[in-house]
Amino acid sequence: MTADGDDWEVPEAAQPQPGHYRYDLDHALSSVVRVGARIAPGAFTAESLGTERAGNGVLIREDGLVLTIGYLVTEAEEIWLTTNSGRVVPGHVLGYDQPTGFDLVQALGPLDIPVMPIGCSQQAVVGARVVIGGAGGREHSVAAHVVARREFAGYWEYVLDEAVFTAPAHPNWGGTAMIGTEGDLIGIGSLQVPQQIHGAQVVPLNMIVPIDLLPPILDDLCRLGSADRPPRPWLGIYAAETQETIVIIGCASRGPAQRAGLREGDIVLAVAGRPVETLAGFFRAIWALGLAGVDIPLTLDREGDVFDVRVRSSDRQHFLWPVRTH
Repeated sequence: MTADGDDWEVPEAAQPQPGHYRYDLDHALSSVVRVGARIAPGAFTAESLGTERAGNGVLIREDGLVLTIGYLVTEAEEIWLTTNSGRVVPGHVLGYDQPTGFDLVQALGPLDIPVMPIGCSQQAVVGARVVIGGAGGREHSVAAHVVARREFAGYWEYVLDEAVFTAPAHPNWGGTAMIGTEGDLIGIGSLQVPQQIHGAQVVPLNMIVPIDLLPPILDDLCRLGSADRPPRPWLGIYAAETQETIVIIGCASRGPAQRAGLREGDIVLAVAGRPVETLAGFFRAIWALGLAGVDIPLTLDREGDVFDVRVRSSDRQHFLWPVRTH
C-alpha cells in the first residue's frame, strides 16, 4: 500500500540532504506534484485499482505537461494536481502508453513551479546515487541508490526490457521522480517489489521506468493520446511465475481470458505449441503472434488435466472508458 494524504514522512535518516548534491535539491523537488484522481465505480479498472487514487507527477514542460504513471489516472473523471506550496489545479489525461506505463496529464491552470528537465536514464548505473522525489519536498523523498538494472515482467501483461531498481524504497512510489546528478528527470516510479538479498532477507525496492523510453513517443502521446504503433494482443490475464511455471492468478472481468473459460490456478504450459517458462517469455510469445484480435492458442494444465484452448485477444484500450478532456 502507498501512503495516503500528507500526514506521513520519510524517516529523517533516509531523506536527501541539500549538501549531498551538486544541484539545488529543493528547487528540483518543487517540480514534483501530488496527483489525485477520482474514477467512476463502473469504470473497467475500478475493480482492480480502486476509484480513489493518489500518487505523484513531475512537471516536464512550461505549458503544464505533467508526467506520471498510468495506473494512477487511467479512466479518471477528475484529476487534481497539488504543488508543494498547496496550490491545487485541475488536470486531464492527455496521453497514455500501455507498453511503458507512462501517462501525461495536462494541467488546466498555472502551477507556478519549475520544470524538471528530462535527462538520460543511462546515468542510472548500478551504485549511482539518486533521489526518489515525492510531492511534499524532502520529507516525502528518499536518498537512494541504484541496485539493479534488469528485465521486469508484471503480472498484468507488462514487460520492460530493462527497468531500474532502487533502495531504500519510497513508501508512496507511484509517479515519483528519479532525479539524476544534474537535478534532471531520469525515471518515473512505478512499483514497490520485494527482493531477496544475502540469501535470506527480503527487502522492498522501487521499480523505476527509465525516462529514455519517453522521448520516442512523447510527440505521439501529445498529439494522438497514445503512441503510434499497432496494439498488442491482450488476454486480460493476471499471471505469476513460480519455479519455471506460469500460473494464472486471476482474469480481468469481462476480458478475453475470462470469456474463454480460463480460471485461477490454471498452469500455462505452452503458447502456440511452444513451451513457456518465464513470465516475460509468456507475454512475448503472445505478442509475437500478431496484432490485437488474433487468436492465441494456449496449452493449459488444470489440476492434472492437460488441454488446448484458443483465446480471441483484444485491444485493452477498447475496455477502458474514453479520456475526458475539458
